[in-house]
Amino acid sequence: MCLILIAWHAHPRYPVVIAANRDEFFARPTEAARFWEDAPEILAGRDLTAGGTWMGVTRHGRFAALTNYREPEHKRADAPSRGALVKDFLAGTLPAEDYLASLNGKTDAYNGFNLICGTFDDGLWHLCNREVSIAKGNKGAMRLPPGIFGLSNHLLDTPWPKVAQGKSDLAAAIKALPSDRPLFELLRDDRIHEDERLPRTGISLDWERILSAAFVRAPNYGTRSSTVLLQDTRGGIIFDERAYLPDGAAASRNRFRLEGRASS
Repeated sequence: MCLILIAWHAHPRYPVVIAANRDEFFARPTEAARFWEDAPEILAGRDLTAGGTWMGVTRHGRFAALTNYREPEHKRADAPSRGALVKDFLAGTLPAEDYLASLNGKTDAYNGFNLICGTFDDGLWHLCNREVSIAKGNKGAMRLPPGIFGLSNHLLDTPWPKVAQGKSDLAAAIKALPSDRPLFELLRDDRIHEDERLPRTGISLDWERILSAAFVRAPNYGTRSSTVLLQDTRGGIIFDERAYLPDGAAASRNRFRLEGRASS
């Protein structure tokens, strides 16, 4: 993903609201969201090049999502796939805190990333392998308190324009729940932000402009899919993915509902 917006225990009926965009080259082969044949508990899209995923959930409420940390000058071609970090958490049984602890001493092998993982009952955690905090114990690991969070290709809540705008739009959009229309509308925001507000991350100014939008449009690259995930107070989960063509037109929609505690 290149934009993840989270409302965590910020709504009385929907304790989990996640709205996210995945930006990628359109030539990279991808499988749309589905339950995996080789791991039937996992609901996620799949990167067919490396076999991992960028965001997924399991039938028991394990969740993980990942963004890349933008640092082109340090990118290594031989680094392991970051999508495996999401896949391994979803396929495993370790609590998020223990899973992140198990990565200690290993994360420097990867190109920069942000990983959010956990369960909707026990809590979500964030780890960035480019953020060091002695107070947090693990390298950059923290448990999310209730609130609204935004993550792009830097640290959690770095106020890049699309993160700040996205958090504001998310706070407004959750007031319309159970309608998810405003959530998908904010993810389709393709406005380019002013130059003076843009970060400088080592790419050209033209690319900083293009990537400043929540919904990215560029030749051969852009927002490939938008995903909205909701969990209600009864534990029911809705996972709704919309895929897009290179011109930004809608390509497909895959919507799933995982029943909660009340139906078990």
